[in-house]
Amino acid sequence: MKIEKTVNILNKRARFEYEILEEYEAGMVLTGTEIKSLRSSKASITESFCQFIDGELYIINMMIDEYKLGTFYNHKTKRERKLLLHKKELQKLEKKLKDAGNTIVPLKLYITERGKAKVLIALGRGKKLFDKREAIKDRENKRNLDRILKKS
Repeated sequence: MKIEKTVNILNKRARFEYEILEEYEAGMVLTGTEIKSLRSSKASITESFCQFIDGELYIINMMIDEYKLGTFYNHKTKRERKLLLHKKELQKLEKKLKDAGNTIVPLKLYITERGKAKVLIALGRGKKLFDKREAIKDRENKRNLDRILKKS
C-alpha cells in the first residue's frame, strides 16, 4: 500500500526563532476526517507548540482545515492532538523541558510511505535578538555569494 502524493508541511519559522537541540519523530492520534484533510495538505503548524498534560505530550494550536466532504462527523480545526512517543523519550523530554528557556516545537508534518501521519518535533531554546540578526546576515551573504558565482 503506497501513497502516491507525499505531504510535507514545514514550520520555517521554528528554525529561525529557536536553537534546535534535539529532534524526535512522533506519531499522532487523528480522526478520520483529520487524516483525509491532512492528505490534501490542508494543515498549518506555524503557530503550534507542544505541551505536557497529565504526563502525555500534546500538540496545541495545530490547524487542520475541516474536510469538505465531512458532514456532522467533521472535526474541530484547532484541537489538542496527542503525540505518540516511547515512554523513555517522554520522560527525557519532560526532564529537559523543566530547564529554563526550553520548549518543544513542531518542525515538519508529513505522511510516511505506509500512510501514517508523523510530526517531527524538536527541543529548542529561544534565540536572542542578536542571534536572529546574525542568521539574517548569514543568509543574505550566502545569497549574494551564490548570485556572484552564478554570474561567473
